[in-house]
Amino acid sequence: MNEKIIDLRRELHKYPEISNKEFKTTERIIRFINEFNPDETIRLGDTGVLFVFKGKEKGKTVLFRAELDALPIKETSEIEHKSVNENISHVCGHDGHMAILAGLAQKISNNRPTKGRVILLFQPAEEVEQGARDVLENPKFKNIHPDCIFALHNVPGFEKHNIILKKGSFASASKGMTVKLIGKSSHAAEPENGISPTGAISQIINKLHDLREDKTLFTDFILLTIIHIQLGEISFGTSPGYAEMRITLRAFENEDMNLLTSYCEKIIQEISRSENLKCVFSYSEVFPATVNSDRCVDMVEESAKQLGLEIEFVKTPFKWSEDFGYYTEKFEACYFGLGSGIHQPQLHNPDFDFPDNIIETGINTFFTIYKKIFNYGL
Repeated sequence: MNEKIIDLRRELHKYPEISNKEFKTTERIIRFINEFNPDETIRLGDTGVLFVFKGKEKGKTVLFRAELDALPIKETSEIEHKSVNENISHVCGHDGHMAILAGLAQKISNNRPTKGRVILLFQPAEEVEQGARDVLENPKFKNIHPDCIFALHNVPGFEKHNIILKKGSFASASKGMTVKLIGKSSHAAEPENGISPTGAISQIINKLHDLREDKTLFTDFILLTIIHIQLGEISFGTSPGYAEMRITLRAFENEDMNLLTSYCEKIIQEISRSENLKCVFSYSEVFPATVNSDRCVDMVEESAKQLGLEIEFVKTPFKWSEDFGYYTEKFEACYFGLGSGIHQPQLHNPDFDFPDNIIETGINTFFTIYKKIFNYGL
């Protein structure tokens, strides 16, 4: 076990920071990786950072990515390196992912590319889907043009060290839809003088549930979940004239997400018109599906086989979403899973702690991919 990397992982776990506030996390990463003399250290926005290891000749550019941010969740475990930041914790494992990428820097520093470039990207704000978009829009990133991009995520429920792969869509598209229904409030004794969204909400719920159950409209899995409804105010003398609904949409395929969004909007617009309501839509936390390229999946599979690791090809994409999908829209890429244990607490559980003994597996898998691409040791 690489104790230096383990210590880094536990330090990152102890001092977590939420999305777009990862200032000290980034400084820790920069101090650690600069020990390995990257050719360039490039800041992206306030907290993003990438490190470049260059060969002497021109060649391919491969990028490996990890996430910086933690979650606004209070940690309940009693481990020695428990979060000291109240109601913030690394219960998704991004501390482990950063440690793996730092370990890759350690290895590459002793096995530098002779041609081309290796880029290690530490990306902020994955949890709120903003981070990948900000990286792609940053002028300092736009000239990089990676030939391929790789990232991993630990996956509870799979045996430790197993590599989880899927060609095509690996993780779902998702988005948060907010619907504002605007009518007119009135006295509760005279509801006929107002326009209440109450009846519309009931109809919308029923129609959206019917849509969710209609399997003939979509090519693959879709899901919509009504997560929040706010209607009127707590006033027994007032008939409400305003409501908000929040709905999470998910789909395995980007095309189905577009269809699902369109159907939802059409249903809500038609019901709103029939009830004399104005409706306004807005969207947040928009994640495209993470779609792997066959060629990059093959490289990960070959690397895992070379290391003697068990490989599991999953039949269906994961229902959770990842902003890595923004990279897969533009570049050849592979996002794969690293099994973190059958009995490991699930992601985002308050007692989650990344298992240190899979860090080396992650490092070796990334490093073997790197060697394959740059034709080392083959």
